[in-house]
Amino acid sequence: MIRALATPTTAAAEPGLAAGPALAPAEVERSKTALATQGPWRVVVLNDPVNSMSYVVLVFRKVFGFSEPVARKHMLEVHEQGRSIVWSGLREQAELYAFALQQWHLTAILESDETH
Repeated sequence: MIRALATPTTAAAEPGLAAGPALAPAEVERSKTALATQGPWRVVVLNDPVNSMSYVVLVFRKVFGFSEPVARKHMLEVHEQGRSIVWSGLREQAELYAFALQQWHLTAILESDETH
């Protein structure tokens, strides 16, 4: 990762502005990126015409450790609504879950959880 060196600037030279360090545009952009990766993310499983319902239940139980009723509930959401949010949390863990589901040949995507 290439880091831009940001030097603090002061606004004391202009009348009416408070003196103190201001963030350079590169610093502001970097902090927005950090928040985007640290905020809550959702793992969403999408419906596909390939996998059977029993297989999807099995995968949910293996990957997430869901009980049979919970795995079945999520499978039915995928089947009837076309998608189900199966997990929500930090992006790094969400990426791991999405990758694991994809390795089991399920269609899984990440979405930013903007409600929090």
